[in-house]
Amino acid sequence: MRVVIVGLGVQGNKRREFAGKDCVASVDPIHQGADYKRLEGVPLSLYDAALLCVPDEPKVELISYLLNNQKHVLVEKPLWSYDDEDIKYLETLACSKKTVCYTAYNHRFEPHFIRMRNLIASGVLGEVYHCRFFYGNGTARLVQGSAWRDKGAGVLPDLGSHLLDTAVFWFGTLKGKFSIVSSRCFENRAPDHVVFTSQNIKPQLEMEMTLLSWKNHFTCDVWAEKGSAHISSLCKWGPTTFTYRTRILPSGPPPEESVTLVQSDPTWAAEYRYFKELCENGAQTDLSQDLWLNRTLRELSNVTIKELC
Repeated sequence: MRVVIVGLGVQGNKRREFAGKDCVASVDPIHQGADYKRLEGVPLSLYDAALLCVPDEPKVELISYLLNNQKHVLVEKPLWSYDDEDIKYLETLACSKKTVCYTAYNHRFEPHFIRMRNLIASGVLGEVYHCRFFYGNGTARLVQGSAWRDKGAGVLPDLGSHLLDTAVFWFGTLKGKFSIVSSRCFENRAPDHVVFTSQNIKPQLEMEMTLLSWKNHFTCDVWAEKGSAHISSLCKWGPTTFTYRTRILPSGPPPEESVTLVQSDPTWAAEYRYFKELCENGAQTDLSQDLWLNRTLRELSNVTIKELC
């Protein structure tokens, strides 16, 4: 499969690295090393798919152009629009053109995220009561220097989209509402520290995200009827540890099993392979989760921005 990389920022350069020889061209309006300034300037005969690593605002227009020309699309999360109808339109268009439109959430390919999903699905935990996420990095100053990143709801759509997608990956469709607990602008114009929680969703979900964690870190705790499961860190920041504890009744120190991985980040290569398989197998595009994520993030963002005004 021949791909073009659209946007040569941090994400675009990672995508180009893992696309390897599949990459036939790059597009960026300002990057000196790009082959083309505009996507429309790339000959359609040159490529089969595009990896879109661009800000949120132009995503719908670029995806529409690609799908209309029967090109597959991988777009960096989140697939965002002011209007839900745009996402519905993209799904209809992709299906009519028999093309794949896939939103990239590379954390789904984290080994411990897969291990957590399988443990929950096995039923050994019994009823899951509560899941708490923390996702922090120390990029506040870098974001502050970006004209397109330090605005709107800030860290919420950036890291919150990962956490919401992970919750769906583990627990399935989530029906219910979320509410903002705390939203702060400590160093940035847009929120750089946000906490939100579910109101009427099972399991109860609590999500904290920040740009002010000077040591990049991720943690997750799943508390359940028959035990608990925990993740500390990601492969890219390793070592990363998964811990499973079996509850002792009526109380007592639980038996514990831990797996620690020290390895390079496998998610980018795994996700690119997955995208290629979707394209090669003629998978039908389903953007229903993107539609839910867009609505949920928009509602939370509106509250976050309003509270700061």
